[in-house]
Amino acid sequence: MAEAIIELEQITKSYHNHNAVEHLSLSIHKGEVFGLLGPNGAGKTTCILMMLGLTEPTSGSVKVAGINSTKHPIEVKRRVGYLPDNVGFYTNMTGIENLLFTARLNGIPKVEAKERATQLLKKVGLSYAADKKAGEYSRGMRQRLGLADVLIKNPEIIILDEPTLGIDPEGVRDFLQLIQELNQKEKITVLLSSHHLHQVQQVCDRVGIFVDGKLLAQGNIEELIHQLFVQDSIVIQVSASPFDDQLIRSIQEMSAVSKLEKVRDNQFDIHCQEDISPLISRLIVESGSDLYQLTRRDFGLDEIYHRYFEGREINEPS
Repeated sequence: MAEAIIELEQITKSYHNHNAVEHLSLSIHKGEVFGLLGPNGAGKTTCILMMLGLTEPTSGSVKVAGINSTKHPIEVKRRVGYLPDNVGFYTNMTGIENLLFTARLNGIPKVEAKERATQLLKKVGLSYAADKKAGEYSRGMRQRLGLADVLIKNPEIIILDEPTLGIDPEGVRDFLQLIQELNQKEKITVLLSSHHLHQVQQVCDRVGIFVDGKLLAQGNIEELIHQLFVQDSIVIQVSASPFDDQLIRSIQEMSAVSKLEKVRDNQFDIHCQEDISPLISRLIVESGSDLYQLTRRDFGLDEIYHRYFEGREINEPS
């Protein structure tokens, strides 16, 4: 069983009779990239602030790297790097000067700090701008500098809150690739909070769908499909001819089939609770029909996420 490095147990945060986060339980594994996915205002940032000990939960407990965030927030901050959605720097200082300042605050010796800052600027692709004032950095450059700033103290965990806001598509791609490299090569645990579905799907091992302060579902893509697509977690797309009434009835009578949906003449989507592609192909051929195509359609995170907002039946986690 994977070791948990962030553990939230039934945490609630209330403001003036409003629950920004409500009875949230979540376990993030050491070494994984976990995506906290939800619309703006869902409570993601409030959840992160409780992890960091920057605000206290109204009820429940938070442990990060085995440390109670509420009781020992300074200890947590030594182990965790945090990049907010709009990171700030001293604009009259250069990029490397900002990093050296952070290193000094964390008690890193001067020679070691200079070496580490230089290496990090190279890692995030900012060596060319090391001596440029941070006030002249673009949004994308500031986020890269922010990532270097987060890494200067060698954290076990990095928490990124909407890190790609305002960055152009090429910058987003490079930033996400950098996150993956950090995770894979240096085994850093990453929590990525975002409302951008495709970005989360691109880099995260597991995802938690977070709406109105509640965790709707969590898991990898396959697990989320089974949690949210109750009756039709698998869709098999079939093209055959003839696709007559007898063949339709035979498919509908199969126990794993929940729905048969006509797409166009001789093309159907077969909604199933398990993958029965071999059985369907055999049934079609044995019926005397010609099978032209049979493919299994995989759901993406976008479809999973929007299925919830369509108001269809879901299984909420206990």
